[in-house]
Amino acid sequence: MVPHLVTALTGPINELEQRVLDSMPAIERWFRLEWMEHTPPFYSSVDVRNAGFKLAPVDTNLYPGGWNNLTAEMLPLAVQAAMAAIEKICPEARNLLLIPENHTRNTFYLSNVVQLQRIFHMAGLNVRIGSISPDVKEPTVISLPNGESITLEPVIRGKRRLGLKNFDPCTILMNNDLSAGIPGILEEIHEQYLLPPLHAGWSVRRKSHHFKSYEEVSKRFGKLLGIDPWLINPMFNQCGEVNFAEGTGMDCLTSNVDALLGKIRRKYKEYGINEKPFVVVKADNGTYGMGIMTVRDVKDLDALNRKTKNKMAVVKDGQLVNEVIIQEGVLTNERMNDAVAEPVVYMMDRYVVGGFYRIHAERGVDENLNAPGASFVPLAFDQSTHMPQPGVKPGASAPNRFYMYGVISRLAMLAASYELEATDPDAEVYE
Repeated sequence: MVPHLVTALTGPINELEQRVLDSMPAIERWFRLEWMEHTPPFYSSVDVRNAGFKLAPVDTNLYPGGWNNLTAEMLPLAVQAAMAAIEKICPEARNLLLIPENHTRNTFYLSNVVQLQRIFHMAGLNVRIGSISPDVKEPTVISLPNGESITLEPVIRGKRRLGLKNFDPCTILMNNDLSAGIPGILEEIHEQYLLPPLHAGWSVRRKSHHFKSYEEVSKRFGKLLGIDPWLINPMFNQCGEVNFAEGTGMDCLTSNVDALLGKIRRKYKEYGINEKPFVVVKADNGTYGMGIMTVRDVKDLDALNRKTKNKMAVVKDGQLVNEVIIQEGVLTNERMNDAVAEPVVYMMDRYVVGGFYRIHAERGVDENLNAPGASFVPLAFDQSTHMPQPGVKPGASAPNRFYMYGVISRLAMLAASYELEATDPDAEVYE
């Protein structure tokens, strides 16, 4: 079921879409060459915003949850991609240990873990779920609303290896984004593959690093297609010392918001876009849609109320926010049943394996949709990402649009691989 898009898109996106479709062989070859030089993240998901005049990623997650939101049709694609990914890392792998987030009772999240377990089981691995939460002291069975159940087992640390009782894995897959820092139990593991690597967690990772890498990718891709990279790239600034609770560092925030709004205004003028520019201020290392606010006018920052300041001051696992990224806001022109929608694209290894629409009836076109009250509508990529229809009028067929989403998401995934290379503590430095 492909959700019906209400928006009849016109202007640059249709031109961009046409150019992307016409350049498909060149684009696929370009990606192929990139993947010969760079290693894709093990898995990822990308939030894409389609403003009608611009299509850009606004967030890239290297520990994607929400696998349970994807359709059953996407399962074979995910299994195939999982096989390819594991084969590259540990072809003789037999056992895989999956480490989830510590909030053990969130059944929606645990349904996602079960789906991941299913994907890797079908890829030919024995998969067990090991918790590093201090609350899990013995095997714990949790029933899920759909009638399934999940068994969480306490992780056991040996001298150089991690495992469970009577279970020695060659590969450990993290579905825990390490927001609260890197726990000692995961450090100094030398004989097993830990995926993604520890420096992909939010204790090290910064959105500003990611979008700096994405800017580089978008410039090179723009050159390939002969387009202005701005059409696929959200501009951004960064502030390193902000304290919302105490109200310090606000000058840095104000001047950066002002400067970015000015740059967006100039771009809108250049393209004859009749919309009000806005920026999104986010915690530079955050997830779960926490620590995010929309700013439409620099004066709004003077009038921040206590509730907004409190919301911005702390993110997941109680981590204080003192670094923020100020990102060009990208409107979303997509609708489902009158609710604002944005596509989220899922990838494993270098392949697009599926996606869904995140929709939110109470949010506006310029607001963050990753918030309580959001719902998810699966969208089947199975016949679309790999089979766009060249020569078909832009917007006339779903596959064209979804091929576009897949291209933009893979650019973000490539940026993530650049970013991980740059922050790898074990990288060899050539003098």
